[in-house]
Order: sequence, then C-alpha cells, then structure tokens
Amino acid sequence: MSSRITSHQLNNGLYVSGRPEPPKEKAPTMSSTAVPYTGGDIKKSGELGKMFEGPRKSGQLTSGPLRTGSMGGGNTVHSGQISSHSMNRMGSLSGGVSGSGSMKKTSSGPLNKHGEPIRKSSGPQGGGLTSASRQNSGPLPPVLPATGLITSGPLNSSGGPRKSSGPLDSSSSIKSRTTSMVKNQAVTHLSEEDTHSFFKGFPRLVFWSMVLLFVMGFIAAVFILAAVGNPILLIVVVVLFAIVSLAFSWNVYWGRKAIINFISKYPDAELRTAKDGQFVKVTGVVTCGNVPLESSFQRVPRCVYTSTSLYEYRGWNSKPASPTHRRFTWGLRSIERHVVDFYISDFQSGLRALVKTGYGARVTPYVEESAVIDINESNKDMSPQFKRWLAERTLSGDDRMMRLKEGYIKEGSSVSVMGVVQRNDNVLMIVPPPEPVPTACQWTSCMLPASLDGIVLRCEDSSNPDVIPV
Repeated sequence: MSSRITSHQLNNGLYVSGRPEPPKEKAPTMSSTAVPYTGGDIKKSGELGKMFEGPRKSGQLTSGPLRTGSMGGGNTVHSGQISSHSMNRMGSLSGGVSGSGSMKKTSSGPLNKHGEPIRKSSGPQGGGLTSASRQNSGPLPPVLPATGLITSGPLNSSGGPRKSSGPLDSSSSIKSRTTSMVKNQAVTHLSEEDTHSFFKGFPRLVFWSMVLLFVMGFIAAVFILAAVGNPILLIVVVVLFAIVSLAFSWNVYWGRKAIINFISKYPDAELRTAKDGQFVKVTGVVTCGNVPLESSFQRVPRCVYTSTSLYEYRGWNSKPASPTHRRFTWGLRSIERHVVDFYISDFQSGLRALVKTGYGARVTPYVEESAVIDINESNKDMSPQFKRWLAERTLSGDDRMMRLKEGYIKEGSSVSVMGVVQRNDNVLMIVPPPEPVPTACQWTSCMLPASLDGIVLRCEDSSNPDVIPV
C-alpha cells in the first residue's frame, strides 16, 4: 500500500514536497521619527497640529500625564494643560503605531482638582481594543498652583496655596522663634550658675579647712577661758574670724568689679604672632556668624549674645522670687542668656578669628545690663508688651514690684575676648581653655585670687547705638 506525498508550490514557481507552512503574523514595529522644528506654528506640526484644529481651551502648561489609547480606533486626547515633554513623546509615537486613526476626538470642559479634564464615557468604546492603557513617563510631578509659581506650604483643593483671612498672630510667630532658638544646637544656653561667683572660684578644700580651724580654735579658747580664766585666746580667735569674714564679704561684693578691672588691664595680644595654644586677650569688632540672635524683649536683631533678666523686690509679706530670696532685697526670678559662634576682627593686626562660643561651649560673660522697664502697682497696666512677655513664659505679675534688665552684644560692637588660640589649617579660632585660668592677687584692692572659666566676653556698653558698620 502506497501513501501519496503532498506537495505545494512556492512563490517563485517551484514545487516542493511537504505541507505549506502557516502564515506568520508580523509583529507591529515601533519607529521613532524626528520631530521638525516648527517655530511655534501648530499648522506645521503634522499629527500634533491636528490635535489643536478644533476649539481649544487656553491655559497654563503643566506637567500632567497625557492619556492616549494604546492601539485601535478613536483615541481621546485632552486639550487644556499639557507639558512639552508629553507633546514630544506623543509626536515621536504618532507615526509608528499601526492601525491607529488620526486624532479626531478632542474634549474640553471643566477641570478636576489635578488640572485634568473630566472624562465622560457612556458604553463601551468600539473600533479597537476594549480597554485603553494609560501611559506615563516617569513619576508624576507635584501639582503647581494656577499661576505656575512654586510656593511653600500646603496647597488647597484647587492647587494653590492656602490663604488665611484675618490679622496675623504675632504671639504664635514669637513662640515659634523662641522654640527654634531653644532647640537649635548651635546656640549655647547660659544659666545663672555661669555668672561670676567668688565661692565658685575659691578652692573648697581651703575654705573648709579654714572653717575647721576656726571651730577648733573656738572650742580651745572656750575651754581655756573656763579652766584658767584667760580670755586672750578667745579674743584672738574672734578678731581673726572677723577679719576673714570681712575679707570674704569684700570679695563677694566687689569680686565682679575686680575681675572686670583685671580684664581691662590684661594686655592685648596680636593674632598675627600668637602661637597655637596660647592664652590671649583680643579686642576688636564683632561680626555675626551663621546663626544671629535676637534679644528677647526689645527685639534687637543681629546679636551674638543676649541676656534678659527679671528681678522682683520682696517686702515683708511679698512672695519670694527664689528659695534664697531674702526680704527687702531684689531677687532674680527668671533669666535667659544665649550666645553663638561669631567672628572678631583684631584692632592691632586686622586679622579675623572665629570665636567658638556656640554648641554648648563654656562661656563667662561680663556684659552690662540696663534696666528696660520698672513695674509697680501704679503702672502695671501701662506696658502691654511686658504683659505679653510674661504670658509667653507663663509668669504671673500679680501686684509685684518687678524690674526687667536686658543686655546684648550686637554686630559692630567692640568686645574683648579671652581664650586659647587654635590654628587649624588656614582657620584661626579662639576656643575655651581646658582648665580655669587663675588670676593673681590684687593687694591694692584687697582681692583674693579668682578663676576665669571658659571663654571670657567683655563688652563695656552694649546699648551704645554708635556701632561700627560691618
């Protein structure tokens, strides 16, 4: 039994054996053609110009996505706000899509919150694929307001910045500035303990040794007086105790003035010849660094040091400002002192050095404060600014005698700085000394030795309006 061999004819006329191969479907190819420069004339743009033949809705060009059908029948192109990037992409793809008709449908009308026209469709779309694919190139950019300006802050539903009606709340802005200053790491916050104190610099071992010697002397003098009846030792111990107590009281009361005199008499050094690690005193003009300060009450701008102190007078029945506040004296109730890094230009050499007083550095300021306002029962309602200042710090002002003092070092002031010179490459800096620097005894004024801790700042008259312009 024989089987018949099938054969078929090729396109060139030859007959070959075997069955003909099924026709292969040719995959659609995508080509990219260069878009000619039209100079802004849409009539010369080819397929792109047909998109704008119908009625158009003028508006601001944005970077919203362009929706087109993937293949097949009628494509829907939204005119209105389109980006140049989407136009170039559409022009390069319009010549390569096979089986697609010309862009015929255009839709204009109201825009949604993202700046795109609202698409309305009823029933299935025919003439091609049943579903349209959405093509996006890259991530979606943020929605810009209708004016095209890039603004800070949140946007409303229409894409523009939120607007608030009514007067601005100055107290909220002041609180935000105060909070930012407190949380800023570049600002050094000084407390009451950073002020000059005689007992703080005096050696505690020497102090307690003297106390022990006087106690033993009193005990021995009283024993000799009771046993022998000789009061000479007791008189000597009492006289010595009175002299030492008077010397301590003298140094406590005049100690700050003695330190200021020591700073003023200390010779100025020249930064050009100062060695690395040398303790120097530099006098020059102050220039603000990266973080300028503002005074708390008077709002003096461009400062490198600010100090605001609130004092209260305690009568017989008044409330104390602090646990150590004695009657019929002024006591410190609140203090705010801040200092940051700044520059100082030496008067002698003209060199400029960076003074490292920020970021929690040890600083001892000797800046004079001037009384800003005095409050008593008769004028307690005359200063709304002072009442607002108290309310921001949750301080009460109920029938108290108060005094507000403020001091500052503003840009352009003449300041004396004492610290250690540090040269790092081409940067000249003045940093705090590793240990407190002792002062010598001032025998003419009966002053005992004291110590200078950290960088010493001295400004004679901070409220002087005649500063050097920088």
